[in-house]
Amino acid sequence: MRYTFFVAPGIYIQIPFCQSKCTYCHFASGVFPRELVVSYVESLVREILAHADAYFAAGIALPDESPDTIYLGGGTPSLLAPEELAHILGAVHESFPASTWREVTLEADPETVTSEKAAAWRAAGVNRASLGAQSFSDSELRAAGRRNRAADIARAVEILRAAGIDSLNLDLILGLAGQTHDSWRHSLDSLLALRPGHVSIYMLDVDGESRLGSELLTGGTRYSAGRVPDEDFQSDWFDEACAALALAGYEHYEISNWALKNRRSLHNSKYWQRAPYFGFGSGAHSFNGRERWANPHDPATYVEAIRAGRPHFEQRQRITPQMAFEEEVFLGLRLLDGIDLSRIERTYGVNLRTRLPYLLEAGAVALDGDVLRLHPARLAVSNEVFAELLQ
Repeated sequence: MRYTFFVAPGIYIQIPFCQSKCTYCHFASGVFPRELVVSYVESLVREILAHADAYFAAGIALPDESPDTIYLGGGTPSLLAPEELAHILGAVHESFPASTWREVTLEADPETVTSEKAAAWRAAGVNRASLGAQSFSDSELRAAGRRNRAADIARAVEILRAAGIDSLNLDLILGLAGQTHDSWRHSLDSLLALRPGHVSIYMLDVDGESRLGSELLTGGTRYSAGRVPDEDFQSDWFDEACAALALAGYEHYEISNWALKNRRSLHNSKYWQRAPYFGFGSGAHSFNGRERWANPHDPATYVEAIRAGRPHFEQRQRITPQMAFEEEVFLGLRLLDGIDLSRIERTYGVNLRTRLPYLLEAGAVALDGDVLRLHPARLAVSNEVFAELLQ
C-alpha cells in the first residue's frame, strides 16, 4: 500500500561524526575512530540502495511521490572526505532515479570548509549549506566547546559562495554561557552583515542529555553553567532579533527561522507540514504518514545490523488520530502562516474554538477567519500556548 501527499517527501541522511562534542549538544553524535567512519559510509550506501526491499520486508508503506529534497545533517557532515560524500549522494540518485532535486543541503562547521571541499560538494549536487556559526564571540564559542572562531564564519561564507553554493543558512544560539546583550547584538549584526538567505536562531536547549544541560538542571557550575543568561533576558533578546531581522528584509516564517524571498528551507518545511520523509543512517527517523520508525542510535550497532542484513528498524510507532491531530496543531502553529482551524476541526472531529477565549484575551494567539496563528509577540513562550490548546 502507498500513500499520496500534497507535499513531496524528503530524505534525511545522518552523519553522526564530530571533531569534539559541544557542551550543549544532546544529539546522537560524537567523536569516533576513522575505521568506523569508513564502515559507516559503506553501510549507509548499502541501506540507501536496499531501502525499498527493507521497507517491503518490514511491511512499511512508501509514499507515491518522489522525494525532492536531501538534507545531510549530524554531527558534522562536512568532516567527510569529498569522495565519501559523493558516494553517498550517488547512492541516493541511483535509488531514487525519478527524483528532481530542488534542494540538497549540507550541514557544515565553518572551520571545516575549504575551497577544495566546497567545489566537490557543488559537483556532487549540493546547492545549499547550513553553517553552524552559533556565535560571533570567540569567548562564547570556546565556552561551548566549539572549534570554530568568528573569523572562520565569514571565510566559510566567502568560500561557499565562490564555489556556487550561494543558498546559505547561518545558525545562532541564544543563551550561550557568557552571552551578554552586547555580545548577542554583535553576533546578530555580524550575521546580518554577511546577509545569508536564511537564518536560524535557537534558544539554548536545557536537556539533561547534554553536559551543560545536566549542570543547569542540577545547579552545577561546570561548563560555565553559572554564566548562562537568565531566560527573561533571552526572551527580550529574541524579540530584538525579530525586529532587526524584519528591518533587514527577512520574513519570519517559523518560530526559529527567517528567510529572504524564496529562501525558505524546503526540506525542514516538510517536517512542519507533516510530509513523509526517509531517514538513513544511525538514529535517523522516518515517517510515511501512518507510522514512524528509527534506526539504531549507536553507529557501531547500526553498522553491524546493516552488514548482517538484519531488520534494523526500532521505535516503530503507529500514528493514532489523536497523535495526528496534536502534531498538526503543534507543528502547524510553529509556522507563522498558522493553521486552518475549520479543516482541522472537520478532519479530527474536535472543537478547538472552545479553548481559544483565554488565549485570545491574553494576546497569545490571533484568529483571522479560519486561520489561527501564534501572536508574533508571544513566540518565545509558544510551548505554553501549545499546552493550553492541547490540554
